Amino acid sequence: MRFVVCGEALIDLMQEEELSSAESRWIARSGGGPLNTAAALAKLGCDSHFLGRISSDAFGRQLRSHLAAANVNLGLAVHTDDPTSVAVVSLDEQGKASYTFHFDQTSNFNWRKEEFPELDGDDWLHFGSIGAVIGPGAKPVLNFINRTDAAVSYDLNVRPSCLPDRQEYFGLVTDLMRAVGNHGGIVKASDEDIAWLVDDDGDPLSFAGAWAEEFGLAMFIVTLGADGVVAVKPDGRRIKVPGFAVDVEDTVGAGDTFMAGFLSAYAEDPDDVPAALTRGAAAAAIVCTRKGAQPPTAAEVDAFLG
Repeated sequence: MRFVVCGEALIDLMQEEELSSAESRWIARSGGGPLNTAAALAKLGCDSHFLGRISSDAFGRQLRSHLAAANVNLGLAVHTDDPTSVAVVSLDEQGKASYTFHFDQTSNFNWRKEEFPELDGDDWLHFGSIGAVIGPGAKPVLNFINRTDAAVSYDLNVRPSCLPDRQEYFGLVTDLMRAVGNHGGIVKASDEDIAWLVDDDGDPLSFAGAWAEEFGLAMFIVTLGADGVVAVKPDGRRIKVPGFAVDVEDTVGAGDTFMAGFLSAYAEDPDDVPAALTRGAAAAAIVCTRKGAQPPTAAEVDAFLG
């Protein structure tokens, strides 16, 4: 199966060292949720293609090089002279990442209809994160999802700092979930994504189940951090697998890598959802032990699972 991952490629600026009160040293890492998922799928041995708008600037050349090094096919990528998007990453004491974005007039958010390819039923289209809801390109992305013939999955990957208006954000996400449901597809979110969207600290699985039923999804997957992951079916059934205890370096790319691990296994055997969830959780656990989004190979996941 060909996996086509649609969305943003950007630069994560991460502080490496504080030199003095007046200066610090930073490193520019290739990032963006969809880029991370495309790279992780390729590292896991899948036929992974990146469908994104990549700049001709120096950062854009780095992003292309990063994807190529991971064996991601760039035949569907769009070349643009728009500048590369940048995210400034802050880590708390537990290594959990938060982001401040610099997006105005940058490469990821100016999609045009003619830049999207025709996909067929043998393709799997995965998309999500910021490029699906922000900027003038959001509507063309939605139209592309609605008309594609591919199987579809969507990672909400909510970023409140990009669009603080919950009602507006939830409306955009709802349109995308409905489009995915029209294909009988899969939606994934973290428990924190759901809590922010609904402004409610109740059971995120109840919301996931309601959306799975309302939109006709195959399942709604909720990641729970160290507590594991749950797939909620539209009939209310819940399939839960535990998380893995690891020493966390940081959480950058964990959710993106989970989706790659899950999809790589689910595409092989859609009847064994627990095994697919477990493989996703294992891949995410491994990436949490590394600095930045450095996804594991299939052999590393196999060894981790023993």
